[in-house]
Amino acid sequence: MELIPAIDLKAGRCVRLLRGDFAAETVYSDDPVTVLERYAALGARRVHVVDLDGARDGEQPNRQAVEQLAARGIARLQVGGGLRNLERVRSLLALGVERAVIGSVAATQPEEVARWLGEIEPERLVLALDVRIDASGTPRLTTHGWQQTSSISLWEQVEYYAPRGLKHVLCTDVSRDGALSGPNLELYREAVRRFPNIAWQASGGVATGADLRSLQECGAAAVISGKAMLENTISAEELRPFLPNASSRVST
Repeated sequence: MELIPAIDLKAGRCVRLLRGDFAAETVYSDDPVTVLERYAALGARRVHVVDLDGARDGEQPNRQAVEQLAARGIARLQVGGGLRNLERVRSLLALGVERAVIGSVAATQPEEVARWLGEIEPERLVLALDVRIDASGTPRLTTHGWQQTSSISLWEQVEYYAPRGLKHVLCTDVSRDGALSGPNLELYREAVRRFPNIAWQASGGVATGADLRSLQECGAAAVISGKAMLENTISAEELRPFLPNASSRVST
């Protein structure tokens, strides 16, 4: 399992939101490039970048910051937020970004996104199917920067995409995001059981090295971590097995 550290962009700064709430923002850096450099120094091969403003509003106000991160060339990037049409996806990939992360439209316009999977190498697309768990225990999709919840379940949506070339799914339990409360292991265990051929990226709640090991045991291909990485709640020694470029000389 690979650990992919996260950089969330809002107004050009590196921030974290609590459970997707734009009013519950913590600013960690005014210079996202320095955060990228720190992650690369720890041994991260990939970094996950989200344009939070774009995810909410459908525009790309942090495009310049994304360009600066891509230009450094020190880690492979997967980038999402505001990618609501194929032209934007192609433009982003042309910057040298490895993977485009498709959020709201993957839930609201599945036929359109299925067409993208036919026109772009599926390895270069990640569908961000983020969920809230309803009273019955069913994961329901959220959209528009987690501000809206759909009646469609995660399982229904992946069932639609799986035969159409889908390779990567990033699934966030929104109730856990930014809370350092531990990941929803039951969710990812069930996801891998239902769709073992999908490379599942788990996100939300990671706080300890034990969380990483538990997600690995669930069969997750990757885990996204933002707040835990920014606040150093996991030692370098515990991170090392999950960071492909980590050096044995990195100290805790």
